[in-house]
Amino acid sequence: MKADSRSVALEVLLRVNAGAFSDAALSRQLEIDQLDRRDSALATLLVYGSLAWRLALDHEIKTLSDRKLSAIDAPVLEAIRLGLFQLRYLDRVPEWAAVNSSVDLARRHQHRAAGMVNAVLRRAIRQGPPALPDAARVVAAARLSLEYSHPQWLAQAWLDQLGENETVALLAANNTAAPTVLRCLLPREQALSELATRGVEATAAHYAPDALLALNTGDWSGIAVAQGEASQLVVLYLDPRPGQRVLDACAAPGGKTAYAARLAGRGPGGENGHVIAVDPARGARSRVALTLEASGQENVEFHACSLRQLDTDDDFDAVLVDAPCSGLGTLRQNPEIRWRRQPSDLADLASRQGELLQLAAERVAPGGVLVYSTCTLVDAENDAVVDRFLAENDDFTEPVANDEAAACLQPLLDARGRLRTFPHLHGCDGFFAARLRRR
Repeated sequence: MKADSRSVALEVLLRVNAGAFSDAALSRQLEIDQLDRRDSALATLLVYGSLAWRLALDHEIKTLSDRKLSAIDAPVLEAIRLGLFQLRYLDRVPEWAAVNSSVDLARRHQHRAAGMVNAVLRRAIRQGPPALPDAARVVAAARLSLEYSHPQWLAQAWLDQLGENETVALLAANNTAAPTVLRCLLPREQALSELATRGVEATAAHYAPDALLALNTGDWSGIAVAQGEASQLVVLYLDPRPGQRVLDACAAPGGKTAYAARLAGRGPGGENGHVIAVDPARGARSRVALTLEASGQENVEFHACSLRQLDTDDDFDAVLVDAPCSGLGTLRQNPEIRWRRQPSDLADLASRQGELLQLAAERVAPGGVLVYSTCTLVDAENDAVVDRFLAENDDFTEPVANDEAAACLQPLLDARGRLRTFPHLHGCDGFFAARLRRR
């Protein structure tokens, strides 16, 4: 049967349920089915929207069906979620289209379930959206959790860190679409011009000087590569200089590696810096190789091993620890992460992050720079890890003000010179970075 936007969305959602990441699964499915631009856009909206709003959708489904969610087969439940998402959050989809398409999806997987799906969605139309809890009778985290479809523990963590106004803005931003961001391989104005000749509409991003926002899809090979703006900002914060030796301690998929290699290898006097990239993860070598090839960077040496196993006695001028983290700053492009993480994960991740930071510190040359970064917005993985490291390593210092930082970074630095980006404030993923120097 010919694929359409809703069948593609259902297939992707089932793969996400099995453990895939939504962005990778969607990209692969769109490549297989070759939908036109309009259907691809709808499939993308359906996938990210139904994942982001899952808590609110499931809460309503429980009121509309006499069956427990656990008793509904996965394809049928996803079909209901897709239909309800369209009814509640997409103004341009007619009610009949939302219902009929979901009934058809359910019928393809389980013929007898079509009637149940039809009944649930028709009931949703008749009854209208459910009322939210009375704000006076529930704690703020419980209300925001349901209203913005985030786990209650995460809403509470951000309330404690940011206060209610900022938390509401962040939760709302997490449920919007992430932009497609590119990093120029050419001077930005030239890249914009050449992209236009290929039919790719783009505009300059907000902060990073090499970042572009792509407004439509197309071929940008040789002109730019896909890389988030916050990811680019972390490399600028590391500030690798021409001729320097740089260590990327957690390299895959290689975006920061390639950008660091470019900045370390373009000196006016012919200086050619060198990047050592390390990552023990399965498939890391091939992923980094593809990124380097697309970026045209050759001054990188990859090692498929852990940092502890890296066989070199050399010290490095600049070391980047882009640590494995909860990923809670990237919920626009991977909304399913919010449902996969648990509060207990944070302590385990922080322990591992601290170990990586300590190992990386041993590779920093005297006077060299060590940058610790994450793509999360939880203090337990960010400030707490860095503060603990500084308390235990008096040979590293953190300047109160980072006067060396590029001008584009200044609006993003806090009083201690630490880099922070937020979706609701800066339009890019939520990242954190701290820049330390060895005495």
